[in-house]
Amino acid sequence: FFTDLTERGSVLDLGCGQGRNALALARLGYTVTGIDISRTGIEQMNKIARSENLALNGTVDNIYTFNRIDAFDIVLLDSIFHFAKKDREKESLLLQKIQSELQPGGLLVICLQDTGNKVKILNQILDSAKKLNKTADKKFSYLFEDKSNDHSSLTKYRMIVAENKLN
Repeated sequence: FFTDLTERGSVLDLGCGQGRNALALARLGYTVTGIDISRTGIEQMNKIARSENLALNGTVDNIYTFNRIDAFDIVLLDSIFHFAKKDREKESLLLQKIQSELQPGGLLVICLQDTGNKVKILNQILDSAKKLNKTADKKFSYLFEDKSNDHSSLTKYRMIVAENKLN
């Protein structure tokens, strides 16, 4: 998806962890800000970004209280939402906040496991605000392999992309 975009704007990677996505996007030419609560993960990501001279800055912060959403062209949330009963309200409020603060024409990119009711719940939250136009809903699988333990697992995912309406 990101390789197909003609303009390489600014990306906010919320819950970036050690920067798997943030680093890949910076290598593609995007200017990336990664936010995560893990100081260790952010330090590891920033070290790699500095060594490769990438346009990437990681900051230790809480994704639920981060308040500069409108400064970015694209907001990425990968494997952040689980919609378990104990987290559903908090996750719904985060999505509502992002929708209300996303700049006009900005993109929201969400990747989540395609299991249980996760995609249905996500779509209900996105549809209820009526602020975004869904532009993509892609299915893909992720194969995790741990060769040292001869273990692998295949997980189905969805990538849902929505654009903030310009009005």
